[in-house]
Amino acid sequence: MMRLAFILSLMLAVQTAYSQLGLGISSSYDLYNVYSNPVADQPVGSEISRKNGSALSSFGIGPKLWVGGESFSVSAEALANLSPLGLSLGDYKGLGAVSFPIMGHLNFGGMSSFNKLMKAGFSIGGGIQYNRTELFGLTDSFEGQGVTRDFFKTYNIQVGVGGGLNGFTGKFYTRYGFNPDIDGAWNLNIGLQMSLNFLMTKNIYRPESAL
Repeated sequence: MMRLAFILSLMLAVQTAYSQLGLGISSSYDLYNVYSNPVADQPVGSEISRKNGSALSSFGIGPKLWVGGESFSVSAEALANLSPLGLSLGDYKGLGAVSFPIMGHLNFGGMSSFNKLMKAGFSIGGGIQYNRTELFGLTDSFEGQGVTRDFFKTYNIQVGVGGGLNGFTGKFYTRYGFNPDIDGAWNLNIGLQMSLNFLMTKNIYRPESAL
């Protein structure tokens, strides 16, 4: 993940020198998600379900930054994703889930957000995500058994396909997260994302301008 962050930072620096800069907002709608809590969050040997999931009831929003050109851009975003109806898949322990994906993406074709004509495109990205289930509280019976629910971190990989033009992009995405240091912790988010790049600069630097 450190290598990925370094590569993305380097590409962002290069893109900043030669390309356009954009600032906007991104929103997401999970068609399906599932969060698996760490094994350590419940009694040893327990068969209580660690998963929480929801379908068609999750939405997210947050700021997004782009640097790039018509066919390629690098972007960074930080969203808050709420699943108010998230439930345990095995037994009811409480309601709700929330996640905070902080992601960097490489955007190709129509996903760059700087293209003037409608084009198809795709994106690949990675980052970290903080997750918590049973957001509105554990039921007394499970809390009494020693079950806890705290935020846990996962390392995420995301792919998306879609398109866009004139600062607007839309895509279908799949995001998977894991953490090799936390036994049992993972997440899966599948959904739709729309982004609006509403504050774009012109090329902030061109080598020929110095001639």
